[in-house]
Amino acid sequence: MSDSETPWEPPFAGSEVEHLVGALERLRATFRWKADGLGADGLCARVGASALTIGGLLKHLALVEDYTFTAKLSGGDPGERWRPALSGDDWVFVSAADDDPAELYALWDGAVERSRERLAAALADGGLDRLVHVAGPDGRHASLRRLVCDLVEEYGRHTGHADILREAVDGRVGEDPPPGWRPA
Repeated sequence: MSDSETPWEPPFAGSEVEHLVGALERLRATFRWKADGLGADGLCARVGASALTIGGLLKHLALVEDYTFTAKLSGGDPGERWRPALSGDDWVFVSAADDDPAELYALWDGAVERSRERLAAALADGGLDRLVHVAGPDGRHASLRRLVCDLVEEYGRHTGHADILREAVDGRVGEDPPPGWRPA
């Protein structure tokens, strides 16, 4: 199996950057595969008493991508589209039910592409040790490494949610996308 068939696969023996970014890319690919190709009903499907939906997760993770690599990275503005989400309520999850499926996929795909570009630029400008804008209560600024680790954790949690939701929608199961898979 070639890397071109499974571009999300982290290296077996790479640098710290290659492993962290590779782990993030693998989770992004797995999440996108779990979400891929669903219509409005599939994106709004719920399991049990949970209010989580794959559509809500797509929108939430798009926000997390934009917020992490604008506000947290450099103090930038994540954009007008995210104003309602910054109020702290569940708007991002609830409002996804009103969004067109193609718009949700494009929102997530676009946010990930912007994040990849911003992360690559930040890595080129100081590496993982580079301090970022966001600071803790003590005033110490986080490192870029912390942002990447936080995003890996966020995707780990929500890819698990998407796994359960997708299986409930149409039975799709699996740890990774199949070789050669690309988003619809």
